[in-house]
Amino acid sequence: MVIYYCKAQTLVCINYSNLIGRIIAMKKKILSGILSAVMAASLLAGCGQAAQTTTEAPAAEPAATEAPAAEPAAEPAATGTGKVGVAMPTKDLQRWNQDGANMEEQLKAAGYEVDLQYASNDIATQVSQIENMISSGAQVLVIASIDGDSLGTVLAQAKEAGISVIAYDRLIMNSDAVSYYATFDNYMVGTKQGEYIEQQLDLKNAAGPFNMEIFTGDPGDNNARFFYGGAIDVLKPYIDEGKIVVKSGQVDFDKVATANWATENAQSRMDAIISANYADGTKLDAVLCSNDSTALGVTNSLEANYTGDWPIITGQDCDVANVKNMIAGKQSMSIFKDTRTLAAKTVEMVDAIMKGSEAPVNDTKTYDNGTGIIPSYLCEPVFADVNNYKELLIDSGYYTEDQLK
Repeated sequence: MVIYYCKAQTLVCINYSNLIGRIIAMKKKILSGILSAVMAASLLAGCGQAAQTTTEAPAAEPAATEAPAAEPAAEPAATGTGKVGVAMPTKDLQRWNQDGANMEEQLKAAGYEVDLQYASNDIATQVSQIENMISSGAQVLVIASIDGDSLGTVLAQAKEAGISVIAYDRLIMNSDAVSYYATFDNYMVGTKQGEYIEQQLDLKNAAGPFNMEIFTGDPGDNNARFFYGGAIDVLKPYIDEGKIVVKSGQVDFDKVATANWATENAQSRMDAIISANYADGTKLDAVLCSNDSTALGVTNSLEANYTGDWPIITGQDCDVANVKNMIAGKQSMSIFKDTRTLAAKTVEMVDAIMKGSEAPVNDTKTYDNGTGIIPSYLCEPVFADVNNYKELLIDSGYYTEDQLK
């Protein structure tokens, strides 16, 4: 196709067919150049990536070899690290030996270093031991106090050092350094003792009167008041109506407390009570004893001085001598507080504290130490008697049969 047009009086002839052909040819050349450039760029980019991968691969390999090495580092986090001070009151009572041994075993199994000390029922010794635990780097203190009011000054040092304190079985009083309390339900212990006497004497139905005496624990041990309170809340209505008679007249806590929970102190007091009230053959029907060491003192006195029918005697802790007396018919029952359970719960609390968590508790209302409510974990006690002691004590592995022979 040929088109003619005029411009500036000049006749110009353009053959558009030829022009279009030329344009198409030029476009092909341009497109070919562009494609060549793109391909070249792609090849260069591909080489760049290949080169980059090749140079980075060796750097990535150490990371792959380091990953397995990181696994052992995570292992200590699964167990405990750090030092725990455990202060027990005495070795004179079997139960504290068991508590201390169970605590030490379970804390060590959890990975902690343990400083376990017994204070021979001497307050100054316990204070000194706790001071040493603080200065030697203990991060948590587990304390079964001799006297709940005696540790304020040394625990102020612990608080200043940022050391958490768990009161173990005995509530530490009047110190804001106490973080937690781990124990059995002490009021329930007394309740079960009172209910046992109530059931054995059939107090709800029998006419009475029945003669009873009362022995509780050390006046400096806050637990003694809970044991006493739980039992007296069950039995006092019968005392008030005259169905239970306390011939010694000794009912109030201060009158029936036993210094240091000592067997010899309970025995001496029972000697005096028998001499004054039962030497003439008057029958003694029951003796409420808050624990086994006081029950042992009462039993010793009865064997030496009492000629009547054997009374119901309560206790607590299931000490070997007392379980033997139970089997022989000299003690009626003992509250079983499996120290393995309490130790395990305390270790769980320690572990939580060490790892920066809140310790597990199940009571935030009951135990006020004078500075406020102390968050507590309460384990539930049960009672053992001649009918179930094998199941509770032997089958569970707490004792062997030979130990109770």
